[in-house]
Amino acid sequence: MFLWTHRWFVLVALAALGFAGWQGARALVGPAIVVDRVARGDLVQTVVASGHVETPFRVEIGAQITGIVADVLVQEGQFVREGQPLVLLQPQELRSSMVQAEGAVAQAQARLRQLSELTLPSARQALMQTQATLRSAQAAYERTAELYRNGNATRVAYDDAQRALDVAQAQARTAELQVFTASPGGSDEVLARTQLDQARANLDTAKARLSYATITSPREGLLISRSVERGAVVQPGRALLVLAPAGPTQLVLQIDERNLGLISLGQKAIASADAFADRRMTAVVSYINPAVDIARASVEVKLTVDEPPAYLRQDMTVSVDIEVARRDGALVLPARAVRDMQSGRGWIMGVRDGRATRQPVRLGIRGATQIEIIEGASEGDAAVPVTAGLRTGQRLRPVSP
Repeated sequence: MFLWTHRWFVLVALAALGFAGWQGARALVGPAIVVDRVARGDLVQTVVASGHVETPFRVEIGAQITGIVADVLVQEGQFVREGQPLVLLQPQELRSSMVQAEGAVAQAQARLRQLSELTLPSARQALMQTQATLRSAQAAYERTAELYRNGNATRVAYDDAQRALDVAQAQARTAELQVFTASPGGSDEVLARTQLDQARANLDTAKARLSYATITSPREGLLISRSVERGAVVQPGRALLVLAPAGPTQLVLQIDERNLGLISLGQKAIASADAFADRRMTAVVSYINPAVDIARASVEVKLTVDEPPAYLRQDMTVSVDIEVARRDGALVLPARAVRDMQSGRGWIMGVRDGRATRQPVRLGIRGATQIEIIEGASEGDAAVPVTAGLRTGQRLRPVSP
């Protein structure tokens, strides 16, 4: 009757006794803690970075002459072939210069033909006439000289014969020089041929300048920039179009300087464009900048994509996981259970005789969520996660997840 009357008091007392007993038992054996276990597994260490897409180089296309744009034949983002016309300049003045140069070539050619067809034959005829006159004057001089020696001719006659011979000789030498200068290798012929060569060179220059009025693509690729419109005045040195040549595609990254020792040429990577995050592409590290960007404490690294997908665009943002190390069948433990990893003297909180113990370990490579244990722990050993909040020496009841 007493128990029934004070039943609520009894129930509260029993509950208090039970709670006290539970707390006492908990203090003796410790709280139940979910622990991680050292296990065998394959581990891949990666360096994660973001960057952008670009070709190994870009070509800035501009005008080689000053001119006014007559038409622009392409649009930004268009794929062009090598030699394809891109921009047309007004060609009227250039065509006039080419016509003048063609006239100069024709005039020089006519001068050269005149030497061979008229001047040289005329000079040869004149030489033959002067040589005949020279022979006649020579014979007359010899007769007069003989008569003068015999006393049958006067001194005046002798002097006249001498003077006629001198004139004939001078005329013959002049005719010989005219034939020589007009002959191949002579000064007149060399001058005429030089004038012809100069005229042809000027014609080639005029043709080249006329060809510059059509700006063509130097190679196959994608136009990624256009800064020219019809009617604009263009000058050499100003980029009108920017071309990304067809060929290898590169991913350009900025890697944290602390990871420089992990990166090497030839390492494989998995990349994805932020705009197509569900699609993956493979890449290979092909370039590591020898200098460090001191402002950002980073190093430029380039990766080559052997088979770039069609959706890639220039300057598109990408995320890349570079595989820097791999261990198959290694002892691994979740990184959440390893303490002081950055200090180089890592340790885990193991369990021995129901108490948390400090257990130094030597660490290997680190994956995204796991880390390799080289020494200090064996397969199946328990490790208390850092988030459990236990102290070394505290009792606990390890519970496997």
